[in-house]
Amino acid sequence: MNWELDKRWSDRFIPEIKSICGMHLIGEASKEEDAKHNTDLLVLTAGRNRIACRVRKYKYLAKYGDEFTIRAGRPSGTQTELDKIINGWGDYFIYGFSDTQETKLVRWFLGNLKKLRTYCYRELSATHNHPRWERCYNYDNSSNFVAFSLCDMPTGFLIASYGFD
Repeated sequence: MNWELDKRWSDRFIPEIKSICGMHLIGEASKEEDAKHNTDLLVLTAGRNRIACRVRKYKYLAKYGDEFTIRAGRPSGTQTELDKIINGWGDYFIYGFSDTQETKLVRWFLGNLKKLRTYCYRELSATHNHPRWERCYNYDNSSNFVAFSLCDMPTGFLIASYGFD
């Protein structure tokens, strides 16, 4: 699929993703806040936050359900998601798998991209910019990506998750 088709397909999950983010990035205010400051809800983060979203098809869940992939290269040399993360873009990352009907998410996690960025910096520093990450190629060689295992992520990366045993 090209970028436009991928985007159109994944955008069907935006309402559910917004609900998930709201559940985990917005909290209830204290009674004192409500009484004194007209506040019922608090955004748990300050400033403008950028949230990256990625949804994969159900057919990939059984084989790749405990990892997440980030695009790392394109033949054209255009900047990829991994480049953008390493360069400081993005605050949170929601990654999920659709159900068989492709109408809702059956497994997802919300991750802290600052923690992932630190993990990437350490790997790049330790390997003198030659990380041990294995690049995997799409079937049509239109791009390559790196697969990260959730169990390798640093403490604080995983904010919330659903559908994991």
